[in-house]
Amino acid sequence: MKLRNADHAEESAEVEVLFAEAAKLDVISRKIKASSAKLDGGSRLVKDTVKPVYSNTHGLQTMNDNIDRILDAIDKMLGPSEDKEREERIIRAGPDRVGLRDYLASLTRIDRSLSQMSSSNLRINQQAIGDFNELLNEGSNQLQALFRSILAEDVQPVEPLTYLIKEDKQKPFPTLAQEKVSKLGLIDQFLSSSAARNASHGSRESPSIRIYAELRGGYLSGSLHNLSAASISTSRRKVSGEIYRQRTSGIGTYAQGIENSFSAEFRNISAVFGRENWGPVFDATCRKALAEFAKTLRELNMHIKSNLPTDCFLAYEIFEIVTNVGYSLDQQTGQLKLPFADALKPIRETARCSLAELLEDVRRRTSSMQSLAPDGSVVPFTTEVMTRMQTLTLYPQSLASIMASLGDGNWQSIASANSTSSTSLPSLKSFDVDADSSQLLAHYIMDTIETLLTSLDAKARLLLRSKSVAGVFMANNVALIDRMIRSSDLSTVLSSGGASTKIESWRKKGTSAYLESWREPCSALMDVQYTNRGGARPPSGSSGVIDSATVIKQLGSKDKDSIKEKFKNFNTSFDELSSKHKSLQMEREVRSQLAREVQAMIEPLYARFWDRYHEIDKGKGKYVKYDKGSLSAQLAALG
Repeated sequence: MKLRNADHAEESAEVEVLFAEAAKLDVISRKIKASSAKLDGGSRLVKDTVKPVYSNTHGLQTMNDNIDRILDAIDKMLGPSEDKEREERIIRAGPDRVGLRDYLASLTRIDRSLSQMSSSNLRINQQAIGDFNELLNEGSNQLQALFRSILAEDVQPVEPLTYLIKEDKQKPFPTLAQEKVSKLGLIDQFLSSSAARNASHGSRESPSIRIYAELRGGYLSGSLHNLSAASISTSRRKVSGEIYRQRTSGIGTYAQGIENSFSAEFRNISAVFGRENWGPVFDATCRKALAEFAKTLRELNMHIKSNLPTDCFLAYEIFEIVTNVGYSLDQQTGQLKLPFADALKPIRETARCSLAELLEDVRRRTSSMQSLAPDGSVVPFTTEVMTRMQTLTLYPQSLASIMASLGDGNWQSIASANSTSSTSLPSLKSFDVDADSSQLLAHYIMDTIETLLTSLDAKARLLLRSKSVAGVFMANNVALIDRMIRSSDLSTVLSSGGASTKIESWRKKGTSAYLESWREPCSALMDVQYTNRGGARPPSGSSGVIDSATVIKQLGSKDKDSIKEKFKNFNTSFDELSSKHKSLQMEREVRSQLAREVQAMIEPLYARFWDRYHEIDKGKGKYVKYDKGSLSAQLAALG
């Protein structure tokens, strides 16, 4: 019991201690709450006090930043003005003294400063803007002068033949030195800028382009001037009436000079200027030389038109040469195709019309013939016409293009030839000499030959009273035509299309006309044989042996007189025709061919007649002048 009370007392004491501690903790908690409340009040007080201060500090910081920016802007605005004296010294000194790169750097800084001051719109900068514009304008003028002076060192015209005559190797036309190209390129970069154009009062064209075209254009024109004059003089210097001979005009050298010099100039331009300016600069630089070239072609065209039958071939040559040069330069540069087409237009139109004019000239010249040689010799005009046709074969490319544009047969009249026209260069494909173009040329040549022979035939019928002489005349002309075809490229051109058949028909026509006169001696050799009278039927063919004495005995006196008369008539006619045959002027092949025709016509008839009736004068030769052998010899002598 005492033990339980003791334990209880101990626990009670511990409880009292715990209560006492709890009471202390409660007091402390109240004190902490009171302190916390005081701290909350203090923090609110501090916050209310600091907040205005913070706001003022942030505003001050923003103001400070704005002030710094203003100061920077003022520095930038005042900076160009402060550098004005330095830039002015450089610009006044000029690029030769300070060096091109430093001079361009100064101009670039001036341009940049102008842009900055202009964007500020501050009244204080107006004076500085004006001063800098003056400096920029002066600098641009000095660069233009330097650009001009550099180019002026190489504008002395050169002798083009030095670079065109092939010795070991053709020399290229001279180009600008690399050092000069570099300087010119740097200057052009500035002068072509918008700042330079603004300094030049808003000119659309860069001053460098204008200066380059002026100086180098004069150089090209001056270098090519002698070739222009030579083209005209060499084209005119020939015997009157002589057909133009290929490549005897200086126009080929002139065109080659243009191509080579223009190509060299394009290399200069592509090294100096930016790609976007290559075309405009090249066009402007070549303009003067091309204008003189066009003038030269116009003068040559006037010469050709006044001598068209002989000099139309020069037009074909020019047409081919200039077209090829135009396309070559277009492939190299992408430029000048249209200017070349414009320059070539008069020549092209003359070349197109010339085909009809040549045909008309054949008709006109033959129609105006007042007489023909009484011996049947060839008229010189036939040789002239065939020489023209031979010369045509030397220009297959140009004629392929011209005839294709005309169309087959449209060369028959001048009106048809003028009905179509073109203002552009012909395509390179139109220069291809294929089967169709060769056929067109063959058709034209045969049309010309047909026109010539038809006109000559009509004129021979009118002027030559003897049909045989007219036949010889036509045969001679046909033989000459055939010979000139076979001895030239005409044989290739006319190898198909029935040309040989047409010529042969004209040959037969002339031969037939000539043989008409030989019908008279042939008619004298015709006799009448009666098979119902006494005696054996005369053998036919040559296998039978005829006894002339027997045949003569069977004839009556009238028949004998008739046979004697026939021999006399034959002798007279044969001798006259043989003499006339030998007096006529015949081409070698015509004489031999006609002799063969006469022999084939006379000899069989005479042999038959002689076999039957040669005993009419009993070998005295009073009536029978020729035996078979002597007649054969006489006929052979005709050839």
